[in-house]
Amino acid sequence: MQGASKQNNESDLTNTTSGGTDHQRQSVGQRWLTALIVMPIVLVFAGIGGWAAFIAVAFVVTTTMLELHSMLSHAGYRPIIWLSFALSFLFLVAAMFPGQRPVILEVGWSCALLLSFPCFFLRKDLSGVVVDWALTLAVPLYLGWSMSFFLLLRGYTLPAILFPNSPWLVLPRSCWWLLVTLLGVWGFDSAAFFTGRYLGRHKLAPHISPGKTWEGVAGGMVLSILAALLFTVVPLGLPWYLAVLLGILVGTAAVVGDLGESLIKRQTHVKDSGQIMPGHGGLLDRIDSLLLAVVVVYLFTLLVGL
Repeated sequence: MQGASKQNNESDLTNTTSGGTDHQRQSVGQRWLTALIVMPIVLVFAGIGGWAAFIAVAFVVTTTMLELHSMLSHAGYRPIIWLSFALSFLFLVAAMFPGQRPVILEVGWSCALLLSFPCFFLRKDLSGVVVDWALTLAVPLYLGWSMSFFLLLRGYTLPAILFPNSPWLVLPRSCWWLLVTLLGVWGFDSAAFFTGRYLGRHKLAPHISPGKTWEGVAGGMVLSILAALLFTVVPLGLPWYLAVLLGILVGTAAVVGDLGESLIKRQTHVKDSGQIMPGHGGLLDRIDSLLLAVVVVYLFTLLVGL
């Protein structure tokens, strides 16, 4: 009887392990399939720029804001969603009119401040109202403000097709900066995922995201630096040492952005921000690293003057 029981237990353990391995393989397969579908779409909109990019960014902001508000509602928070939406889209519109951007932002922030308090005066239950007020203004700062830098970075200049001997595509400088941001972060995330999975030993921030390791960060940094070297040294004339610095900054921003969203998920007691992207979770789970990286790249372009 004991021998039969032991065999059954071993069989159950084998089945459980096999099932877990199959599930992990399926998850990795879904990640790759989703990435292969989404990445070309994103690159097309990045290449077109202008109002096409505005529509794409507006879709991302809308989707991620709905995900974030759902997460906050799950934890009992009740920020005013329409005011968060309005402020976020004001950031995006301001990015499309760089000349008028300071005035648009001043008016928008001022109106948001003036409207936010009276909206909460109507609540009968005032418990947690100050936190909800702060979240109402913080959510668009986190999503709308960050995403607006994609529009600022890209601008309106279209790629050009030249015909000296044979047709070839010439990308505007803004496209190269976007490629550094997108492919640098995507490369970082992919390398960090697989490096951490197979070589990870030392936890990066176990109290926030137990799965992330320092080995994963090191592996990710390699690809973010390579992306910065590849898309800036020759196309933009950036010195190699500044390109290495940019790669490190992009990788660091990707880590901070990823951990930032993990902190939000831990605070709101959810595993994923949503289920819109198989293998990745929600859209916010996919762009969390980009939110801070694009700000870093934009500020870097201002500092180096390219």
